[in-house]
Amino acid sequence: MRPSLLALTLLLLAATAQADSLRCGSRLISSGDSASDVLERCGQPVDRAYLGNRIVVGDWGQREEVRVEEWIYGPWNGMLYFVRLRGNRIDAIQSKRSN
Repeated sequence: MRPSLLALTLLLLAATAQADSLRCGSRLISSGDSASDVLERCGQPVDRAYLGNRIVVGDWGQREEVRVEEWIYGPWNGMLYFVRLRGNRIDAIQSKRSN
């Protein structure tokens, strides 16, 4: 029973360690990077969309309202990249084939 529990724990840790990332030329941005890092490495986005505000609860129960934005980059090699920023940090990076 113990080896299977250890294997499950390691699998969960490996799954949470994976981060969204995007290569901008020779530079890389990843989840958790700041908006200024994105601008420095990838330049100005093609478009920006304000998605609203969200309340985030911190580790100690403190509540904070943060701005949520989506920045669009590309098309690069036929792909559009959507960088979602929550509270001035990258929350997610998604891609979609452009037409």
